[in-house]
Amino acid sequence: MLAKRLVTPNMWRLTLGGAGMADFPPDQETAYIKLRFAQPGSSRPLLRTYTVRQQHAEAIDVDVVRHAHGGPAARWAEDTSPGDTIEASGPGPVKRLDHDADWFLLTGDMTALPAIGANIEALPAGASGRAIIEVIDTRDRQALSAPRGLAIDWLINPSPGERAELLAEAVREMIWQPGRPSVWAACEFRAMQALRTHLRDEREVERARLYISSYWQLGQNEAGHRKSKQVDG
Repeated sequence: MLAKRLVTPNMWRLTLGGAGMADFPPDQETAYIKLRFAQPGSSRPLLRTYTVRQQHAEAIDVDVVRHAHGGPAARWAEDTSPGDTIEASGPGPVKRLDHDADWFLLTGDMTALPAIGANIEALPAGASGRAIIEVIDTRDRQALSAPRGLAIDWLINPSPGERAELLAEAVREMIWQPGRPSVWAACEFRAMQALRTHLRDEREVERARLYISSYWQLGQNEAGHRKSKQVDG
């Protein structure tokens, strides 16, 4: 790790680089990587998924949400210092908006904020739409370089995952612009389900114009969350 700083009170920004970046492809903002943590008594590493927030010539920035009672990855992020090493694999596919759309909607919680921020900053200058972002504290609002026509609403939820309808209710109340939208949404599992019901069934957003995913699940580790996603389909 090359550098570490607090972006906001509840989010670290870690800059990762080194020899392993030699084969890392360019233009990977919004793609995911897997950080690999050794497990005592096991030859298989523990994998945790994070988004490429920004890419530099020989490094990438990864943002990590702070958790008071977090697991191995959250504890590592708290304790790590520049000069420490971590194994990583990836990147996975980029997750970007369709820039041919007439307008844009982005919504998610703090786990999705790195990808939302990268998507917003890649939009053309004339883009319009709305971003609705749930954060833990008012101080977690970030200064994003958004087009003038894109409004950003910040929702405050000090207990992430415990108000599953919060994002869906905010999207339901917004004025839906005319034309073809491109919608990007990611958040906690139950919040994703509520958003998906609204966007697919009520708004009838075409699947080709909708990226929606759950990035975590309240009360579950990554393996448990993965099983829930498999059952959910």
